[in-house]
Amino acid sequence: MDRVIEQKKGIAVVFSKKALPYWLGAGVVVLVVYLLLQSDSKTMRVDANTLTISNVADGKFDDYIRVSGQVQPMTTIQLSPLEGGVVERIIVEEGVTVKAGDPILVLANESLDLQILNSEAELAEKENMLRNTLIQMEQQKLALRQDAMGLALEVKRNKRKYEQQKALFEEKLIAREEYLKAEEDFYLSVEKYELVRERAIQDSSYRSIEIKRMEESLENMRLNMKIIRRRKDNLVIKAPIDGELGLLDAVLGQSIQQGTKIGQINSVGTYKIEAQIDEHYIDRVALGLSATFDRQGEVFNATVRKVYPEVRSGKFQADFRIDGTQPANIRSGQTYYLNLQLGQSENAVIIPRGSFYQSTGGKWIFVVSPKGDKAVKREIRIGRQNPKYYEVLDGLEPGEKVITSSYESFGDCEVLVF
Repeated sequence: MDRVIEQKKGIAVVFSKKALPYWLGAGVVVLVVYLLLQSDSKTMRVDANTLTISNVADGKFDDYIRVSGQVQPMTTIQLSPLEGGVVERIIVEEGVTVKAGDPILVLANESLDLQILNSEAELAEKENMLRNTLIQMEQQKLALRQDAMGLALEVKRNKRKYEQQKALFEEKLIAREEYLKAEEDFYLSVEKYELVRERAIQDSSYRSIEIKRMEESLENMRLNMKIIRRRKDNLVIKAPIDGELGLLDAVLGQSIQQGTKIGQINSVGTYKIEAQIDEHYIDRVALGLSATFDRQGEVFNATVRKVYPEVRSGKFQADFRIDGTQPANIRSGQTYYLNLQLGQSENAVIIPRGSFYQSTGGKWIFVVSPKGDKAVKREIRIGRQNPKYYEVLDGLEPGEKVITSSYESFGDCEVLVF
């Protein structure tokens, strides 16, 4: 017997088998629309408990950076031998406090000893030569004096004979030839005497110049001898200042060349702090800037005393002078962390430092909505920064909240849904 099938009416039609294809089509449309909306907004769902959400505030911005530095002696003098040699004896070990002039080690140099002996022999030879020359000159001087005396006597005799012959000739008691001979003998002896006198004067001047020259040469040799003997003294390496022998790189029997660094003396009592600073701040760090650091619960002050112009591995060096009282038990090599003040404190819009900066470079940030259910990407402009805060120049207002934790897992999303 046939059954009569009644047609469904009302709400039953919507859930009938014939309506199933329409439901599937509608579902596909909704899914496509949802995916399109998701693609456009680049939305990502995140767990708010894994994020660091910070407040944007209007507060005091301290323009400083935090740098680490090592304590070093204010004065360090390198030990380098002025003469090369072989280490013969080590008197002082590393870490010992020394006074200026205290011997540290002794070198031996046979070549220098031989040079000293040769110089002494040469000096003795020069001295003997000078003595012999002085004796010869004195003998020549005596011989000239003797010749002059003989010629003076001859002039006197020839003059007397000349005057006698002249008187006799005038009375015509002798021949003219005898008178002329007496006259010629007299004037010849006078000329000889004058010649010997001129020679004595010239020899005296020559002797004075020659003796002076030889004495100067001898004095130069004596000075050279003193210098060579001082070189012998240089084989004993001595402390140039009062301080601590911080390094001694030498062993017995080691051959050390002239000028080689073998150690250093560190001054005791005054120290500096050498810090490596990021090159980003090289234009802002200058002499006289102040800094502070904590040590054993006490705050100490320091001042930039020197800035080195070289940049190595992205950093440059600056030296700090400790002002006033120094920390107790300060030692070379200790590490101090300094807060270097770059400028005056000012009111500014600030946000706490965070890992987001590594991904955004400070150009944008995720801002939490007023309802707190999502965060939206927003462009900002960051100015100065210190170890605690960033200064926000544009893009944020006090009272807003931002995500300051890492953005590495967010990709290129623009909206984060909590």
